[in-house]
This record gives sequence, C-alpha cells and structure tokens, in this order.
Amino acid sequence: MKALLSNFAKTAARHDPEHKAYYQRNLNEGKAKISVLNAIRAKLINRVFAVVNRETEHMEIRKYDLAA
Repeated sequence: MKALLSNFAKTAARHDPEHKAYYQRNLNEGKAKISVLNAIRAKLINRVFAVVNRETEHMEIRKYDLAA
C-alpha cells in the first residue's frame, strides 16, 4: 500500500499543477525530496478521506490561487 501511495505522490508531483508547485517550492526552500513526497502523500490521503466522508466529488477550489 505504501508503494502505491508513493507512486501516486510522485505522479501528482509531476502532473498535478497544485502539487507540482508545492513540490518545487519546497525543494527550492531546501527540503529533502522524500520529505516533500511524504507531505504530498499525506495531502492526497487527506483529500481522499475528505471526498469519502463528504460523499461528493473532489472540487478544485485552489486552482485560481495558483496564479498568485
């Protein structure tokens, strides 16, 4: 399960604009790659549980915040 979550986090860091920006910003701040990927993994887990608990689809509310 941990390997699947790691692959999910790596893919999100490459392709999802929000996670890609988060990944690059934290690497530029000097954080270790594995530490940033662990944080992305936690964000993804929280997102999945939020969607399951709300019983709704995921809503991208931060997509307008990325331009700032």
